[in-house]
Amino acid sequence: MDQAASTPNLLKSKRHFEILDGLRGIAAVAVVIFHFMEFVTPDYSDNFIAHAYLAVDFFFCLSGFVIAYAYDSKLQNLGVAAFIKLRLIRLHPLVIAGSVLGLLTFVLDPFSNLFAAYGWGKTVVMFLASCLLIPYPVVHERYFNLFHLNPPTWSLFWEYVANFAYALVLYKLRNKFLWLLTLLAAAALCYEAYASGYLGVGWGGDNVRGGAVRVFYSFLAGIVVYRSNGMIKSRCGFVWLSVLLAAAFLIPFSATYNRIIDPLIVLVYFPFLVALGAGASLSPQVAKLCKFSGEISYPLYMVHYPFLWVFLSYLEAKKPALSQLQCIVPIAVLLLIGLAYFVLHFLDLPIRTHFKNRLKRSV
Repeated sequence: MDQAASTPNLLKSKRHFEILDGLRGIAAVAVVIFHFMEFVTPDYSDNFIAHAYLAVDFFFCLSGFVIAYAYDSKLQNLGVAAFIKLRLIRLHPLVIAGSVLGLLTFVLDPFSNLFAAYGWGKTVVMFLASCLLIPYPVVHERYFNLFHLNPPTWSLFWEYVANFAYALVLYKLRNKFLWLLTLLAAAALCYEAYASGYLGVGWGGDNVRGGAVRVFYSFLAGIVVYRSNGMIKSRCGFVWLSVLLAAAFLIPFSATYNRIIDPLIVLVYFPFLVALGAGASLSPQVAKLCKFSGEISYPLYMVHYPFLWVFLSYLEAKKPALSQLQCIVPIAVLLLIGLAYFVLHFLDLPIRTHFKNRLKRSV
């Protein structure tokens, strides 16, 4: 088969690990709840889902596994340029969408005058930096995020770095060198947990190093799980695996023991869950729920935070009672899940389909 005939086949997606997709959705919902609770109860010791910041490490591990599964066997024939284009098509439309939402909520926030303090000049730079994934930590009043308009973009920045590293270096490495790198990354992760006191780092201008350390280990661990044929066959279905994943996020926060708890979860537990999810079978009874969870995971992660800034402004301005917040937060989470579904079907999927078809025609 000649190159012209084979290239379109290389652009086809391999079958999905439906349960892993569904677990991504559970992690995304946990992140949204966690972000609300950060503002409701700033003390992590009082936050019932305080360890949901580790969902990002689960995302990175899952990404390493899925990327290796999808491209290890075809990247050489596909080429680095086409791989990067495919990743841009998959990830970047929602990077832009989240930036636009962040711009709108920053400018139109009815409870805050923060936009007036920064003006159009810095706001436009923030918007462009967010769209282009260029870290620009400038808003000190709101935790000095690398990407203020849409803070979760920080993990996409590192996701891109990991994807480039995979295409240029990692996919060529023999397994023994990959294991060596993973062990070095594990040591770096343990040091970061010890130095910072926990692993909820990487998102801000004063803790950016943590993002590199977190993606370095977890992405490599995901690749190692795939290349080691580490898929664990079991009868654990989507529901039980969701419970196991949620359990990691519900572990009480401890300033004393997080230096140990966080590395154990990231180093051992998440790769184990990825291996278990890859080998599990999906029950027909929950297939639709699992599919829905997987579909809304990335849109939910990428569009929720601009509304969190408005929520924080509301808290600061109105100081609502706890009884009010107990109604507001669950309703807001459900509305954001609905928004994610809308964004997926009316924005993300049409854009991705358009550009993927253009890429197929071009080759």
